[in-house]
Amino acid sequence: MPLALLALAVVAFGIGTTEFATMGLLPQIAHGIGVSVPHAGNVVSAYALGVVVGAPLLTGIGARVPHKRLLLMLTGLFVAGNLASAFAPDFPLLFAARLLAGLPHGALFGVGAVVASRLTAPDRAARAVSRMFLGLTVANIVGVPAGTALGQQLGWRAAYVAVAVIGLVALVLLALFVPHQPRTGQSGIRHELRAMANGQVAIGLAVAVIGFGGFFALYSYLVPMLTNLTGISDSSTTLVLALFGVGMTAGTLAAGPLTDRALRPTLYTGFALLAAALVTFWFAVHSTVAALVTITVIGALSSFITTPVQMLLMAKAKDAPTMAAASNHSAFNLANAGGAWLGGLVIAAGWGWASPSLVGAGLALAGLALAVVGGLLERGGSRRSEVVVSSLPQTSEAPAARR
Repeated sequence: MPLALLALAVVAFGIGTTEFATMGLLPQIAHGIGVSVPHAGNVVSAYALGVVVGAPLLTGIGARVPHKRLLLMLTGLFVAGNLASAFAPDFPLLFAARLLAGLPHGALFGVGAVVASRLTAPDRAARAVSRMFLGLTVANIVGVPAGTALGQQLGWRAAYVAVAVIGLVALVLLALFVPHQPRTGQSGIRHELRAMANGQVAIGLAVAVIGFGGFFALYSYLVPMLTNLTGISDSSTTLVLALFGVGMTAGTLAAGPLTDRALRPTLYTGFALLAAALVTFWFAVHSTVAALVTITVIGALSSFITTPVQMLLMAKAKDAPTMAAASNHSAFNLANAGGAWLGGLVIAAGWGWASPSLVGAGLALAGLALAVVGGLLERGGSRRSEVVVSSLPQTSEAPAARR
């Protein structure tokens, strides 16, 4: 199991590096292909669009493909997309290449989460999934700064070549260490879509879009907040973002055991604490030490919530969890777009650079409210089921009839 989880974590590391390093290389990309920096920023949107579209699409197409084979195919597509990005001669082809690189993102995390959860006993499944997500958090500590530095020194294309190499290493590790997990006879796109029709799955995805929008409302404008309000220099922001990644790693490590023990309480607590931390940042942003401590805590809480949301969706679509797990990452990217948009609105309205943190707190509380509603509906449904079962005639023929 450890080596299989390592292989999945390496995939997550590559995904995290390619997604976030692009943001730090926009000036180099703009200069290299002859466009403005804002125009070059559209390649970030292209990747996000690929994630939103690719997660349900590729999961559906591969609904009957054994999980290990599907992981290898998706990782191969990830490598191809990053190599195409490295050698794209102009902006239209780079846009298309980033879209291609984003397509397998959600499906890789979705299939990977299902594979990880089945590598161990059910009462340790969340811990296994959180170990895979560690690759994503470590990418924020090591991969993104290293990729950014590499792109700045050797050219932005070198960063994408390096990510493709990471993908190739992951491909070898997956082939060697992930065991074969056959699909059931019920596998198929229709079966996956029927599982997605569960109302609790819809609520879970809404929780991800709205609740995580609170985190992205802050994260999208974190660098200008730090430079304009905290007084941190541009050259130091990379180290601050690495500190943020340290918090994310700590949150991921804590989330696994707690989610295994009590899924919904872990989810509720995470959103409540995230809202409180975002409000705290509004006050702390003018003090360097207080701002850095709060940023680390926000990083920890953002990843702390990821595992219970993922496990909740997989549990509610238990007969076909892959589509739900993959769609969760489409929801994250919608949260990214929505949170950044709302954060930009309040800054443009003159509320100040710190205002996105308050918007984020409101969105986190809205996500908490939705999660609580889902829990109450689930409890009500369970009670109704118990009433129906208890009202059945208890006769000696009843078991035979039910069989």
